[in-house]
Amino acid sequence: AHVYTVLAMGIDMPRAPLDQSQIAASLSQYWRVSVLDLTTSTQDDLIKKISSGDALNGDVIVANFQSAGRGRLDRTFLAPASTALLFSIYLTPQRAKKEWGFLPLLVGLSISETLNEFNPVLSIKWPNDLLINERKLGGIISRAEGDGVVVGIGINVSMRREELPIPTATSLGLEGFSNLDRNHLISLILSAIESDFTQWDLGNSFVARYQGLSASIGSDLRIELPGGREIQSKALSVDELGRLHLEDGQIVSVGDVIHLR
Repeated sequence: AHVYTVLAMGIDMPRAPLDQSQIAASLSQYWRVSVLDLTTSTQDDLIKKISSGDALNGDVIVANFQSAGRGRLDRTFLAPASTALLFSIYLTPQRAKKEWGFLPLLVGLSISETLNEFNPVLSIKWPNDLLINERKLGGIISRAEGDGVVVGIGINVSMRREELPIPTATSLGLEGFSNLDRNHLISLILSAIESDFTQWDLGNSFVARYQGLSASIGSDLRIELPGGREIQSKALSVDELGRLHLEDGQIVSVGDVIHLR
C-alpha cells in the first residue's frame, strides 16, 4: 500500500505514470484502453480515430499530460503531468439519438458513485461538474461523433492547491481521499460506466439516482445561456433527455449554471 505523507507546505502526493497493462488487466473485454504520455487532447485523438473509421464502442484514450485539454465552451484545461485523470471514451448507444443528451449526466453519476465509495462527499452540478463542497473536482464534456458519443472526462487527483486551474477547484488529494492511484481509479470508474451504460442502453432510467446526487436540484440557480441571455430560477428536476426543468416552467438543455447561496 502507498503511504501518503502530509507536509507542512502541502501534500506530497504520488505521481506514478499510468500503466496500460495494469489498467487493462483490471477491466473486462468491453474496454480497449490506450495510454498516451503526451497528447494535445484525448478527445481530438478519439475523434480522429472515429473519422478514420477504426473506432469502436468501448475505445478509451487516456493521457498523462494534455497540452490542449478543453472544458465546456472550449475553455482551456491544463493539469500538471500525472496529477489528473484525463481520458475520453467512445460509446455507441442503441437508444434514440434524442436521448443521448443524458449520457454526460450518466457518466457523471457513475464517477460520483464510484468515488463516493471511498469518501462520500461528491455531488454533481448540472450538467457536468463534479463537486466536493461546491468546489470543482472535475468535469465532463460530450459530443456526438460518428455512430455515437465521445465523452471527455477530467478529474483532479493529486494536484496541490497551487496547481489548481481555478481558485474554486479541488483535488482528491486535497480532500483527503485514501486512494490516489490513477490506474486503480480509472479501472473502477470504467467498470462502473460499463455497468451503468449497459443498463441505460437497455432502457433503464437513471434519473432518480442522478437527482439523488445532484447539487443543482432544489437549488436557486442563475443560468447563462448561449448567446448571453441569463435566467434565474429554482431547479426542479432533470428528464430522460438530460434537460433541466425549472420552477418557472422553462426547460434548459444547455447552459452554464451558477448555484446561488
